[in-house]
Amino acid sequence: MTYRSFEDLEVWQRACRVAVRVYEVLQSCKDYGLKDQMTRSAVSIGSNIAEGAERDSTAEFIRFLHVAKGSAAELRTQAYIASRVKMIPKPVERELVDELKSISSMIHGLVNSLKRKT
Repeated sequence: MTYRSFEDLEVWQRACRVAVRVYEVLQSCKDYGLKDQMTRSAVSIGSNIAEGAERDSTAEFIRFLHVAKGSAAELRTQAYIASRVKMIPKPVERELVDELKSISSMIHGLVNSLKRKT
């Protein structure tokens, strides 16, 4: 994998866009508990990709990618719940879930690529 910085990684860029989207969608939400959980999960995805990439170890990078993938799954679960309690509309749930599945797949591919190089 050749890149100069985590900012060059498409998966990181997409994770950041998801986080911004979650903040936009929940901006006027008054359910602070679930809102807080969702924004934390959303921010965690890109943050863990960045932190892992900045470590000087492929093993550490892989570990942080697994954490990021877990956060994506957490946010998917929260999107399902938020839709069912009418906190977000069904089309937004589908948008987030589809993008999070894609991000998870990209993280999985990146992990496999890193493992092949070690």
